[in-house]
Amino acid sequence: MANIDRILKIDLPPRQSAFLWGPRKTGKSTFLMENFSKSIVYDFLQTDLFLEFSKKPSLLRERLLAKESQILRHPVILDEVQKIPQILDEVHWLIENKGIRFILCGSSARKIKRGKANLLGGRAWRYEMFPLVSVELGKLDLLRVLNRGLIPIHYLEDSFEKSLKAYTLDYLKEEVLAEGLTRNIPAFSRFFDAMAYSHGELTNYSNIARDCGVDSKTVREYYQILVDTMMGRFVEPFQRRQDRQIISKAPKFYLFDVGVAGIITKRKISEEKGESFGKAFEHFIFMELVAHSSYNDLCYEINFWRTKSGLEVDFVLGGGEVAIEVKGSSRVDQRDLRSLMGFAKEYSPKKALVVCNEREERLHENLRILPWRRFLENLWGGKIIR
Repeated sequence: MANIDRILKIDLPPRQSAFLWGPRKTGKSTFLMENFSKSIVYDFLQTDLFLEFSKKPSLLRERLLAKESQILRHPVILDEVQKIPQILDEVHWLIENKGIRFILCGSSARKIKRGKANLLGGRAWRYEMFPLVSVELGKLDLLRVLNRGLIPIHYLEDSFEKSLKAYTLDYLKEEVLAEGLTRNIPAFSRFFDAMAYSHGELTNYSNIARDCGVDSKTVREYYQILVDTMMGRFVEPFQRRQDRQIISKAPKFYLFDVGVAGIITKRKISEEKGESFGKAFEHFIFMELVAHSSYNDLCYEINFWRTKSGLEVDFVLGGGEVAIEVKGSSRVDQRDLRSLMGFAKEYSPKKALVVCNEREERLHENLRILPWRRFLENLWGGKIIR
C-alpha cells in the first residue's frame, strides 16, 4: 500500500485545522503518517491513552503547551477523535489562543453529533477518505474490484475473503456495540442482512421493518447509524418539477464498498455478465462518482430518476447537468437506451451517457455510449462534470 499514491490532498494554511473522516482501514492513518510525518500523533485506539484523556481532556492542552514551538508548526493529529468528544473543547481553545493546527481523524461522527460536541464552528475543514479509486490504481481488473472491493488491504492481499468477513463482523462489533449506538443487537444484525439484499434498490422501510421485527422508525434510525459511521449513503430521487409520475420520496442506499456489499450477500462474481455483476458494477461506478465529487471539492449532487411506469436513470449529477445509465452488458441495444432517452427528452442534460462493457465508444443520436474505462478516464480528467 505504501506504493499507492492517494489522490486526497490536505493543504492547510496557517491557523486552519481539518476533520478527516472515513471508514476504518481505508488508509487514513497511513496517509497522515506519510504526509505529516513530523506531526505529533495521539491515537485514541491506544487503551492507555484513551483512558488518560477520557478522565482528563485538559491533558492535551498541558502536554502541547510544553512542546517546543518548532514542533507545533506542524498540525497535531488526533486519531479516532470520536472516542473522546469532549476533547474538542480543548482543541477549540488551542486553535483560538495558541494558533495550533489540528487534523482530527475518525471513522464515526455519530457520537460527536449526538453528544452535541464542539464542532469548532468552521475552524476545521472537512475531508473524507474513501477506499481506493481507479485513478490511484491505473489499469483495473474489474472482477477483482467487484469481488474484493477497494479497501486497500482487501484489494491487495490474497486472503481477501477471510479478511472481508472479519472486517464486516468487527465493524459491527466496534462501531455499533462498542460505541453503544443501539441496544438491540440481534435486531440490528437482522436489519444489516435485510438492508444488504435491498442494496441499491428503492428503500422500503416497512418491508425491512417486517423482516427485522421492529418498527419503521427504528429501521430509519438503523440506516442513520450506517450513514453516521461512514458505512453507506443515501441517494435521493431527482425531481426538478412537480410530476405525479415521478417517484420522489423513496431513496436508494449504497454501502461504502462493493466488496463489503458482496460479502454480506454471499455474492461471488465469476464472469462479466448477469444480474449480480450488473448490480456490483453499478455500485462501483457510484463510489467512483462519490469519491470524484469529494476529492475534487466539487460537491455535486448525485441523484437517481425513476418514473412509476418503470423508466429509470441510475445517476443524475449536478441537478440534471449529467445523466448516467450503467449497463453491465457488452452490447447495449435500443431497449437499454429507452430510460435515458426519456430523461434526455424531458430535461435536456448537457451530457447523457451510458457506461457499459462495450469495447469502443460510440454515439447513438444524442446519447454517448462509453466503455467503463474510458468513462473513468474522462471523469477523473474533468471531462464529465466540473
